[in-house]
This record gives sequence, C-alpha cells and structure tokens, in this order.
Amino acid sequence: MKFGASMFFTDYSIPAAQLAKEMEARGFDTLWAPEHSHIPVSRKTPFIMGGDLPKRYYDVMDPFVTLSVAAAVTTKLRLGTGVCLIAQRDPIQLAKLVASIDQVSNGRFLFGVGNGWNQDEMENHGTVFETRHKLARERIEAMKEIWTKSKAEYHGEFVNFDPMMTWPKPVQKPHPPILVGGAFPYSARRAVRYADGWMPQVTSAKSAPLTEVIPQFRQMAAEAGRDPASLRIVIGAQPPDIALIEKYQALGVEMVYPSLPSEPADKILPMLDQWAEVMQRVNG
Repeated sequence: MKFGASMFFTDYSIPAAQLAKEMEARGFDTLWAPEHSHIPVSRKTPFIMGGDLPKRYYDVMDPFVTLSVAAAVTTKLRLGTGVCLIAQRDPIQLAKLVASIDQVSNGRFLFGVGNGWNQDEMENHGTVFETRHKLARERIEAMKEIWTKSKAEYHGEFVNFDPMMTWPKPVQKPHPPILVGGAFPYSARRAVRYADGWMPQVTSAKSAPLTEVIPQFRQMAAEAGRDPASLRIVIGAQPPDIALIEKYQALGVEMVYPSLPSEPADKILPMLDQWAEVMQRVNG
C-alpha cells in the first residue's frame, strides 16, 4: 500500500518545500495539493461536506506553484493535484503547465482532476455550471492530443482549435496518469471513460463506506470494456485507521492519504510521524 498526504497550502501553513522534504524522509509516496482560484461571497451551491466552508478554501495557493517548489527539493516524492479544477482552466495553458511540471520533476506528476461543485466560482470563470462535465471531458481529450501529437488539433462543442505546435511534452508517456476525483457513481463513470484511475470521495449526500463502491467501480469498468486492474484507485481524506486501510488494501486500492490541516510545522510533523507508524504496520 502506498501512502501520501494532502494539504491546502496557505501563507500560514507549513511551507510546501518543508513538508515535501519531511514526507520524502519518512517514505511517503505522493504529496497532493488541491485548488480553488477564489471563493465568491455568494453561495448558490452548499459545501459538499456540509456545514461552513473552511477558511483554507479561501486561502489556498495555486497547486502548480506549490508542487513545483516541492519538486525542486525532492527526488522521489511524487506530486499530484488533488484535484485540479479543469472546468475553470484554459486547456492549452493547462496542458503546458502539466507537461512543464512533469518535466521539472522528472516524471513525478500525477494529474488528479475534478469538475467542481462551486457554481459561483465557475461562473466567474465563464463556465456554465450545467455543461461543466462535457466541457471537462473535452478539455481532457484536447490535452491528450496536445501531449501526444507534434501537431495537435481538437474540434468539439466547447473546445476547438486548429493544428498547432506546443512543447514541452510530458516525460511520462503517453502523459501523466489522469485520476478523476468525486463521488460515486458519476465521477466513477468519468474515470472509466477517459482517465487512468479514480479518486472516490465521501460527501454529506453520499456517505456510504468507500469499501462498498470499489467493487461496483471495478464492475463498471469491466462492463465498459476496460481492464479493471488497469485503473488505479487512490483514496484521500482518510483517518489513520489500520483496520480500514487493510480493507482498502485487500480491495486493491493503490494509495490512501490524509488531508492535513493548514497548520505550521509543529502541528504537522507529529501527524506525519503517526502516519509513518501506520505505514510501517500496514506494509511491514
């Protein structure tokens, strides 16, 4: 079982470089960074986990900046967006960002993506909330063309460009692994359709244990003609519960990780030590 950790990096949290070095020293596999470009004062959609929106959502730094800093001070730790809100980003520029961070990290980037839940935030970017899922799919398809073709073009309903040239191309071939984040069953269907894996999420509306949906995801993949074993499963926001982690391990989950609070080093390092003990007990 692989282990990672996620953090909303802010100007009051442990710096990304320090956390990355501490994680690598303890044998963690991946540092994950989420994103929100901003949080509008209005609220058309409630927070998916229920209750008030935590302050770190307003304050979080750009994940490509923090992960690039983390890449510069590590050699083995992988870096992942958990998740990148692709419905709010230009696909041509985003394709270059992904390829660039994969280059500077020497092929250590994992592209976790999500379609988003905050309607107000999306609309500020010019994204229509009701059509965001098709928009996101087209952007993923277009980026794949950019990463794999010397002269890429794409013609869809929302994304449209004639043949063009852009570099760098990613180190990982054909491109960094794409993992779709979100709740079952909708995000699972998107993962089967155009991704390399799934990052299942419990929400206030979908609180069933994730151990129950993993077999359903694998069946969904098989019915769609994809090899279920080829789709990795990564589960975040997890407690240091060894019994639960071992259940995930038995179900073929590749990685689990906690969502660390946006706190300074004196609060975070003991949490890493606790998880290092969990890693040792699970993996021996």
